[in-house]
Amino acid sequence: MTAQTHVPPTALDPSTPDDQPVVYPPTRWALAGVGAGLAGLGVVVSSSLVDAVYDERIQGDAAAISERLGEQVPQMLAFHLSAMVGAVLLVVFAAGLFRRLRATTPADSVLPLVAFSGALITAIVLILGAGLDTEFIFAAGDPEMVVPEDAAMFNHWIGTIPWCWGLLGLSGIALFGAARHGGVPRWIGLVGLLGGGLTLLLGVSPLQYMAGMTGPIGLLVVALGFLAGDKAFRGRS
Repeated sequence: MTAQTHVPPTALDPSTPDDQPVVYPPTRWALAGVGAGLAGLGVVVSSSLVDAVYDERIQGDAAAISERLGEQVPQMLAFHLSAMVGAVLLVVFAAGLFRRLRATTPADSVLPLVAFSGALITAIVLILGAGLDTEFIFAAGDPEMVVPEDAAMFNHWIGTIPWCWGLLGLSGIALFGAARHGGVPRWIGLVGLLGGGLTLLLGVSPLQYMAGMTGPIGLLVVALGFLAGDKAFRGRS
């Protein structure tokens, strides 16, 4: 006799009795999503505190803006750490989400890849948003190291680029599609549709940085949902 490997049933396995719980892949990856959501909120708060270029008293005065940035090094360090930690955790979340949806959606569905891509590209955006930090954080305020106009541009950069969470909205919409197949709880699908749809619309609009406000919140809610709700979900709702 040959040994047989036990394959856990999924939401799409018709052989799973109705009175038996459906077994899903572990949800430890959802912890990474919770951390990424919190880090995303940290990005919004910390980069908002780097406000030299938005200070009406010195707007248009590059030298004064650069000098003011030199006084905001702690805020810029907090931004850098939040962005990089969030990016790392978001990659883990993206991989776990892909595996979770692949296990509970039709074999030929594009939904797992769309969900993965939206989260992964958002992680890349965070890395790019923090990409100039090494060049400017400790040099801001020193005209011998950084031209004031460049320092002002750096402040615009971190006030915009790491807020571009628009493509994470695709992940939310993919969750709605998965819910229609019975692959995730309905309420997670609705959160994905509403939060993800709004995030994507904001990302497409000229005010794309506003997606940085809705994206982390939606991510946090969805990740908590997977972390707490998957054990009870049968996949037949």
